[in-house]
Amino acid sequence: MEFADIKQKSVNELQELLQEKRDELRVLLFKVSERQLKTVHAISLMKKTIAQIRTAIAQKQLASDDTKTTKV
Repeated sequence: MEFADIKQKSVNELQELLQEKRDELRVLLFKVSERQLKTVHAISLMKKTIAQIRTAIAQKQLASDDTKTTKV
């Protein structure tokens, strides 16, 4: 998933997506521990995606906090 796609989603959608990706990461880690996963690189890609989602959430929350303080 591209970061531009992530930035276009709302905070609620991002939080749902974050939960889904964390669940997928958990499954990947279990598969690695059971030696069922051939592409171990998928774990680092999943972690990168999770970090991008968390960054987008933080940016959106910071932007909404800035607009609240400037309106007052």
